[in-house]
Amino acid sequence: MGISSSEHVDVPAYLARLALEHEPPSLGALFRLHAAHVERVPYEDLEVQLGRVTSLDPSVSFGRIAAGRGGYCYHLNGAFSALLTALGYRVTRHPGGVQGHGEEAGIHLNHLPLTVSGLAETPETSWFVDVGLGDGIHEPLPLREGEYKQGPLAFRVRESEVTPGGWRFDHDRQGSFVGMDFAPETAVMPDFAEKHVELSTSGSSGFVRTLVLQRRDAAGVDSLRALTLSRLPGGKTVLESPAEWWTAIEDVFGVPRGGFTGEEQDRLWRQAVSQHESHVGGGREVLPSA
Repeated sequence: MGISSSEHVDVPAYLARLALEHEPPSLGALFRLHAAHVERVPYEDLEVQLGRVTSLDPSVSFGRIAAGRGGYCYHLNGAFSALLTALGYRVTRHPGGVQGHGEEAGIHLNHLPLTVSGLAETPETSWFVDVGLGDGIHEPLPLREGEYKQGPLAFRVRESEVTPGGWRFDHDRQGSFVGMDFAPETAVMPDFAEKHVELSTSGSSGFVRTLVLQRRDAAGVDSLRALTLSRLPGGKTVLESPAEWWTAIEDVFGVPRGGFTGEEQDRLWRQAVSQHESHVGGGREVLPSA
């Protein structure tokens, strides 16, 4: 399955982070794990904003998650797949590609999606599992053609047109990206290493250009892009002081400011101000694509 037993995660600590009890694999338990993860572990690019290229090792990603942080798809789905494997689920990592607005669909390796199969309740059905899409799914989706609605967002799952035997996830029009394709083959974490460096360092990367945090729940999505805090459904607010901004990061997304030095806190705030001013001044905001 491409998931090594050496990818150790502290299962009790991980479940404590998700505020869940240990239970044997089942469809209901998988849904609870997925929902808790997207509600409690934020999608965020703060390490990139601080100029750091993080490890793709799921054990390292778990350590950051346990400390109250998050990450983007490689970290979130990497760690989550290691947790699911440790709990006894049959998990597969796949090469994927998120299609941003104005981009072509393809397996660009800018995304790591997961599938889970072999559940006793649905032995013939595999499940699309993804805690690393930001404003994506709240709960797993069956891997079969269909349209699905979760809260204010509607999705479609269908056969991919860009990778034979693969699948396509069409996002809601309100979402931050158009869709995502993934191939049927199994992926291993090193497959994403080159793209991860590009996403973490390139001036054209949305992660480099825009500070972002997102958190999904059953009723919608909270997002922070630079200084703009938004709720879907709902409105937008520009956070105008570092105190207000950090309070939102802590209260809405659960990221403790104490995990950053004073210099790092100031640097992140100043970068968000600069990005906001560039966007308001006519610069185009490039959204992350993983």
